[in-house]
Amino acid sequence: MTSSSLRTSGDLLADRRFAYGAAAAKDGDHVAAADLFVQTLEITPDWAPAVVALGDARAALGETQAARALFERSLTLDATDVLGARARLARLGVIVPDAALSHAYVRGLFDDYAERFDSHLVGSLGYRAPDLIRAALPPGDFKHVLDLGCGTGLMGQAVRPRCGMLAGCDLSPAMVEKARAKAIYDRLEAAELVAFLEGEAAGAADLVLAADVFVYVGDLAPVFRGVRRALAPTGWFVFTVQAHAGEGFVVGEDLRTAHSEDWLRAAAAAAGFVVDRIEAVSARHDAGRPVPGFLLVLRPR
Repeated sequence: MTSSSLRTSGDLLADRRFAYGAAAAKDGDHVAAADLFVQTLEITPDWAPAVVALGDARAALGETQAARALFERSLTLDATDVLGARARLARLGVIVPDAALSHAYVRGLFDDYAERFDSHLVGSLGYRAPDLIRAALPPGDFKHVLDLGCGTGLMGQAVRPRCGMLAGCDLSPAMVEKARAKAIYDRLEAAELVAFLEGEAAGAADLVLAADVFVYVGDLAPVFRGVRRALAPTGWFVFTVQAHAGEGFVVGEDLRTAHSEDWLRAAAAAAGFVVDRIEAVSARHDAGRPVPGFLLVLRPR
């Protein structure tokens, strides 16, 4: 889908109905929201944003089968899944969460978020993953550092004084441009994590960081393998995740992935890491409450 087709249906009346529905949903009136999204689709039947929004309203009302059908329909209208229908299906338990958050969805989410990212994340959500990671780092400086999912450079700012060469990557070009404007990094790439790691020289990095990034990945095994290949034998891998109290990993109500401690330990071991430290932390708040998470410090076995 084009960015313009995400913003407007092309019909003024439909757009108004949709805006009223979005406002009702934000206020928690999902019955009114559903009715308004139905009215929107009566005017523009194939507008994917209204299809997904109606699915969200049906899900909030407990109408799981109707929500599922709408999210599946969205995928026929938006094959790239920029609207996150797969994530919603994973949240409903319809599909496995391994790769539920499409690259198009995550890229679009953060391209739209880039302008207000720093002020909203730090000011409104109490984001502190970079501070938690910086405090957990082993003593000394690091010659070659990789910042995975660097965003606007908040993690880079936190560790720059201890880095020689600092490289960052992010899936969102808009976020990378924000980071570039801060002149923190020696090298920046708009790239997917695994692809970025595959382009790094084997054994060259002595520190790899990922601050609140893996909530948008799901199955971390390919990333762990990529980091293990990129790290020097004496290197360190430090990151935060959102915590899941059950088994494996899941896509939660916030459409973010949460991982269990057992799954993280097993995946780390399978990739050739030793868990030097795992600690329960909260990297941010949601609705004024701390979001449970983990901080992990890994080193090659």
